[in-house]
Amino acid sequence: MRRARVFLRNIEAGTLTENDNGSYTFEYDDAYLLDVSKPEVSLTLPKTQKVFTSNYLFPFFFSLLSEGSNKAAQCRMLRIDEKDYFGLLLATTSNDTVGAVTLKPIE
Repeated sequence: MRRARVFLRNIEAGTLTENDNGSYTFEYDDAYLLDVSKPEVSLTLPKTQKVFTSNYLFPFFFSLLSEGSNKAAQCRMLRIDEKDYFGLLLATTSNDTVGAVTLKPIE
């Protein structure tokens, strides 16, 4: 199992987990979920429920990954299998992402 803290504009919003069976969960942090002034992480992950489950990496998080030759170069440099989407997400979304969401690995 691998886990990451999910931050929206540098505020911890929840936890993304890759489970041992290959499924994924996203869980909002209690304080973030209850704070009505905080927006949802994604329209596909509304703050109407605490835990989301999926058999594949949630499309919102998948969209944070590079594609094509950029992805191939990152995987080569970081020595990560191109199909290890969660590993690539953990390695590349800690600082500078396209949007306001960053992820920090939980070790």
